[in-house]
Amino acid sequence: MTTAVCVDVGSTYTKAAKIDLDGARLIRRAEVPTTSATDVLHGLDAAVAAVGGGDELRVCSSAGGGLRLAVIGYEALVTAEAGHRVGLSAGAQVVHVAAGPMSGPGLTRLRAARPDVLLLVGGTDGGDGEVLLHNARRLAAARIRLPVVLAGNADVRDEALAVLTARGVPVTPAANVLPRIGVLDPLPARAAIRDVFLRHVIGGKRLSRGRRFASLVRAATPDAVLAGVEALADRTGFGILVVDVGGATTDVYSALVPDPESETGPRRDVAGTLWRARTVEGDLGVAAGADGTRAAAVAEKLPEPGDDRDLAATAAVVALRRHARGRPGLCDVRLLLGSGGVLRHGGGERVLGAVLSDVAGGWAPPDRARTVIDEQYVLAAAGLLSADHPAVAGELLSNSIRYEM
Repeated sequence: MTTAVCVDVGSTYTKAAKIDLDGARLIRRAEVPTTSATDVLHGLDAAVAAVGGGDELRVCSSAGGGLRLAVIGYEALVTAEAGHRVGLSAGAQVVHVAAGPMSGPGLTRLRAARPDVLLLVGGTDGGDGEVLLHNARRLAAARIRLPVVLAGNADVRDEALAVLTARGVPVTPAANVLPRIGVLDPLPARAAIRDVFLRHVIGGKRLSRGRRFASLVRAATPDAVLAGVEALADRTGFGILVVDVGGATTDVYSALVPDPESETGPRRDVAGTLWRARTVEGDLGVAAGADGTRAAAVAEKLPEPGDDRDLAATAAVVALRRHARGRPGLCDVRLLLGSGGVLRHGGGERVLGAVLSDVAGGWAPPDRARTVIDEQYVLAAAGLLSADHPAVAGELLSNSIRYEM
């Protein structure tokens, strides 16, 4: 039997799952506290030992706050919005979005957001390239040393790349996120952001001494989970909505069946439609994020949460409202999947019930969705396996999440 151990190093807990690659089944899972105060490898090694080790080791991480991304674009409702959507789908917490020519105050706001990576976009291919070049020059002159993913107008990409690299800014070029109005191309920029995260961010978090941890991590945890959600959607063929309530953040994932009318018809979104999407709410959680959840309850006119299950339900409702507003198609979702410690330990019915009964949040909850809890926490594991073992990832999801309609 060939096995793989998939580990998610979270801000609070480190979760390990041992997978039988031949039978596409979960053998054993374990959960230990994340050892951020000393060295995250201590907790990682303990989790791996708890499941008995394996032939392969695959790791994702959101420890140390995960990946903080700033997006700099051309127009707020077009390329900046497209970049924002791509950043979220890449497993990043988007902490700042700017549009138009950057100014001195704009640079001050950018620095105050403390991003790990910048996504510089602007212009469709063959369109106006002046704003992209202006922003590249401004970043270079400001001696911004953060890594930059450059994914704007292809006609001026080489010139912008030369401007930035001449001042020592680390740059990773990628295809334009919005090559034409209404056409969103997220995959090249997503891959570039993932590469920058692995090369520049993980080591810079000072989560571990030495280089072993950085060499093990393959993705930001939300990126791995989104890959798992995509694998599940491909397997089922229907729309899926996932809410993952953690101690510090609450993440929402949606994988919808494309609507041709939204792609080419009069309802077309000028920033493009992202049918596989993710949002992260860094102010919503049940532990470190509890105060943010309580504040959000007041802002959204929801009852004050009491225990952890109330906090999780409130975090899920607010996160779904933020994810769903302005995003079509969620009312047709057939599967609502819940994840997170509170849901796995008995709170799933209350949390998902609150989501489906939320009729005052500015979106139409799905009325035909089956609710399921990711009891065995296999979405991240499936995502980590999906690139090299796609069939195993699909079978693992089928064997572990009972979603039959």
